[in-house]
Amino acid sequence: MLLHIVARGRIGRSPEAELVDRYIKRIGWPTKITELPDTGGKVPPLEGQARLVLMDEKGENLSSMDFARRLERWRDDGVRECRFMIGAADGFEDADRARADLLISYGRATWPHMMARAMLAEQLFRATSILANHPYHREG
Repeated sequence: MLLHIVARGRIGRSPEAELVDRYIKRIGWPTKITELPDTGGKVPPLEGQARLVLMDEKGENLSSMDFARRLERWRDDGVRECRFMIGAADGFEDADRARADLLISYGRATWPHMMARAMLAEQLFRATSILANHPYHREG
């Protein structure tokens, strides 16, 4: 299953970009990042068996284990792409939220978009590590 991050804003050369790269390189699943301008730009179409996840303040606050199990279930159900959308500063419209398969929040605090991208990359690495029985994740 392809893990595809589609994010508004350019990360450029920054400490956050280094973090994103570090975690993306460690993921054992196919992974892709698409950057869009803050406004406009064309979101690649979702095709076939896919799931849409919005990183949104109104979303669920999933544990790393719950997140891993969700990815595992989708993968085992034949989902070909799991797309994670990180919106612009104003977030997503209600219509966008209604189309999503899942909304995820990283708590009640507001996070800068570049930090959210790094946090998502780390959680994707952690989830795939959990599913591979790698010792990176420790409960307790």
